[in-house]
Amino acid sequence: MTNQSLAKANNLEAFWMPFTANKAFKADPRLISRAQGMYYYTNEGREVLDSASGLWCCNAGHAHPKIVEAIRAKAGEVDYVPHFQMGHPESFALAARIANMLPGSLDHVFFTNSGSEACDTALKIAIAYHRMNGEGTRTRLIGRERGYHGTGFGGISVGGMPNNRKFFGSLLPGTDHLPHTHNIEQNAYSRGQPAWGAHLADELENLVALHDASTIAAVIVEPIAGSTGVLIPPQGYLERIREICTRHGILMILDEVVTAFGRLGAGSASERLGVEPDLMCMAKGLTSGSVPMGAVGVQKYIYDCFINNTESGVELFHGYTYSGHPLAAAAGLAALEVYQEGGLFERAREMESYFEEAMHSLKGEKHVIDVRNLGMMAGVELAPREGAPLKRAYEVFLNAYERGVFLRLNGEIFAIAPPLITDKSHIDQIVDVLRQSLKAID
Repeated sequence: MTNQSLAKANNLEAFWMPFTANKAFKADPRLISRAQGMYYYTNEGREVLDSASGLWCCNAGHAHPKIVEAIRAKAGEVDYVPHFQMGHPESFALAARIANMLPGSLDHVFFTNSGSEACDTALKIAIAYHRMNGEGTRTRLIGRERGYHGTGFGGISVGGMPNNRKFFGSLLPGTDHLPHTHNIEQNAYSRGQPAWGAHLADELENLVALHDASTIAAVIVEPIAGSTGVLIPPQGYLERIREICTRHGILMILDEVVTAFGRLGAGSASERLGVEPDLMCMAKGLTSGSVPMGAVGVQKYIYDCFINNTESGVELFHGYTYSGHPLAAAAGLAALEVYQEGGLFERAREMESYFEEAMHSLKGEKHVIDVRNLGMMAGVELAPREGAPLKRAYEVFLNAYERGVFLRLNGEIFAIAPPLITDKSHIDQIVDVLRQSLKAID
């Protein structure tokens, strides 16, 4: 390889990075060469504490030996098996393990490769179910303002983050949105579920009156809206949505891509909050971020409707080349064992109060206008700089990175969600560095 071709091969320009200011990053890149436990390590060997579990996904920490070995062993045993009319034993084993973890009758699992695909899959299953059940007019999908359900056309259509929608045309027809529940005036510095806001669920009744229940297939919400900045559900809010959906024959989809697998100190937010959906979207912590994988938990009555109403052949014309991939299944089984053997869900519950106190100690710091939390998730919201929205928070992000902590930035909000192996010293370091960075920025 010539010097010119080598330089081209090592150039950062070829990679169009997702959700990134590419020009700014490539001018001053933050390159990670390895990761272990709670830490990233830069190309220069500098240690950077991960306060966000990567992107909410590395719940068992980075490069857990048991998960690494499971992937390595499986790669040498079988590289790929199609799950169209064939199968691989560990995919079935993983589905059974997940179903056993989920509440109620969520006892079937459809595998995808990401949270985006899980959300689109759940939406398609919902529409197809109503058709199979003799209610083919139920095609409308209801999402929520500030919701994030991935980046497929289904997900951005029911999602409610403007920048994720405005560039991509008219999106799917027949969607509508509930109002979001975030209100700093009423709920600033809430610890756990805020007291104000359950009434906002009643807006679903208005949408039913507008469109008629006979046209609505499903409502999809995140138990905690993660990517928009950790919006905690008000007390009674999810319960009210569940009751309205049940009364009108509408399927309730909980998008637990972020919250499943221990983030709230339980297998799912559904378990923690006592609200059982008809369909549940999962990903991220399923393999602790090690191999891409997503899944949809499905109620038995929905699965049975497809099976019992199809005389022969394929019941659902949907799937992916890599659904239930052997390496992902091996990683998922290993991750579930790590969670159980290490008691990581229980550990999250034990750390929750210390985490809460530490995060709320930032109240009163310069630029901070709200702190909110539930489980091992917290949002720290900053006041925007006049005339330069997002710039202050981005400067804090850069400053904290130089001080050795990676912060997950969502607009003006820092989403703090460390791996479940975190201890008190890690939480202290996150808070101390964030405090120092806030003081350093105008």
